[in-house]
Amino acid sequence: MATLATIISRIFTPGAGEAVARPAENPEDLYLVRAIPNDDVCLFVKDIDNTRVVRKVDQVAPKRCLKTIAGFCGAAALLILLLLPGAYSLLAGYEIQNLREKRQQLLIERAGLELEEARLTSPERLEELAKVQDFIDPAPDKIIYLPPTQGSLALNLPQQ
Repeated sequence: MATLATIISRIFTPGAGEAVARPAENPEDLYLVRAIPNDDVCLFVKDIDNTRVVRKVDQVAPKRCLKTIAGFCGAAALLILLLLPGAYSLLAGYEIQNLREKRQQLLIERAGLELEEARLTSPERLEELAKVQDFIDPAPDKIIYLPPTQGSLALNLPQQ
């Protein structure tokens, strides 16, 4: 694989392409390998021992971190406070709709119960039940009329 340096050196070096095309004059030159790209670059690696190095304590970093955390918490609290009324009104709307549906259901149920009560307490039905259970009207001399009470009926006061 050719690198950019070898491509440029082939383009701008005079006679670089001709050297490959010509047969070698010396027989030993036939077995020579062409140069590796960037062969002349030498990198020196030195082991570095940092065990005795003491890190300098940054006095400002903890304060800066606390300020950043407090700022984000404040921003989050502000965002929550801004969104809270909208969320509350949305939940209240759902509750109102549920209560309207329940009211409608209860009105329908009440109308059905009133219809059933009217059917059960109709005079025709009561006469039919009296005949089935052998109820008879009492004789006029057997009827006892209670005397009218003085005051409220809800008071349980002894009469004098």
